[in-house]
Amino acid sequence: MTEKKLAMIATKGTLDWAYPPFILASTASALGYDVEIFCTFYGLQLLKKDLNLQVSSLGNPGMPMPMPVPVILQILPGMQSMMTVMMKKKMKDKGVADLAELRDLCVEAEVRLLACQMTVDLFEMDTNEFIDGVDYVGAASFFEFAGDADICLYI
Repeated sequence: MTEKKLAMIATKGTLDWAYPPFILASTASALGYDVEIFCTFYGLQLLKKDLNLQVSSLGNPGMPMPMPVPVILQILPGMQSMMTVMMKKKMKDKGVADLAELRDLCVEAEVRLLACQMTVDLFEMDTNEFIDGVDYVGAASFFEFAGDADICLYI
C-alpha cells in the first residue's frame, strides 16, 4: 500500500494563521501521512527560531473576543499586543499546545518544512534566523510532491 501524502502551502505569518498548518501536519503525520509544508511570503515566519507572532484582529471580524471591540478602536496602539495576549491566554487555559511545541512535534514526526527560496531572496531574509532542518526550494520542487499528494491545502 502506498503511503498517503499531505501537501500544504502556508502563506500567513500571524499567530492565529500559524496554528492550522502545524495542527494539521502533526495530525496527518500521526495518521501515517507523508507531509510537506511549503512556507512562502509571510508564512516564512513559521520557520523562524523566534516565534514571536502576533494576532491581528483588524480585518478579522470572526475573531471571538471576550467583549466586542469596535473596528475603529482596533487601530489604536497596543491593541494588537493586547489581542495577542488574550489569544495566548485563551489557548493556554484551554490546553492548546504552544506553537513552538507544535512545530517541534512536526519536526520530530519528520514533517518536511520547506522555505520558498524565491521569497527568502525577495525579502533578503537571513537564513540563520530559521530553525535547523528547513529545506530551501523553489515552487517546482514542491509541485513534485504536491502533484502526487492525496490532499493539498492552501492556508
